Amino acid sequence: MVYIFLFLIMLVIDQYTKYIIDTNFLLGESSVIIDGFFNLTYVQNRGMAFGLFQGKIDVVSILALFAILAIAGYFIKNFKKMNVLERIAYTMIFSGAIGNLIDRFLRGFVIDMLDFRGIWTFIFNFADVWINIGVILIVIEYIFFSKNRRN
Repeated sequence: MVYIFLFLIMLVIDQYTKYIIDTNFLLGESSVIIDGFFNLTYVQNRGMAFGLFQGKIDVVSILALFAILAIAGYFIKNFKKMNVLERIAYTMIFSGAIGNLIDRFLRGFVIDMLDFRGIWTFIFNFADVWINIGVILIVIEYIFFSKNRRN
């Protein structure tokens, strides 16, 4: 139940921020939050992460759907064997993947807005943040905690 709540909270944050940007910004419009560091910039991503496969939203959507089904299957099958860190990580990845898939199916593109100028050249959204944090947590879990289970 906790993981369903976490999933829903992250999905709502992602979709709400995208809604705010979509209804209050013009495409390409940018607003400075921290000068020289962080802007909100409205971008429509018609591909996938890091600008890959631009204009191939149908292919990306199909790949994303298969990835979501694989993650969900793995999560359900291994839930009882997972520790809390793994459960949180997969919940984050699943929530982010669903958030971006909603955009692809409803809008035909993913809304990105988090623009860290001078640090990162790509603009992204909260779904991307959830996915990346989830992957980092899985790597941390594997490197530092799974050794005890493998021995």
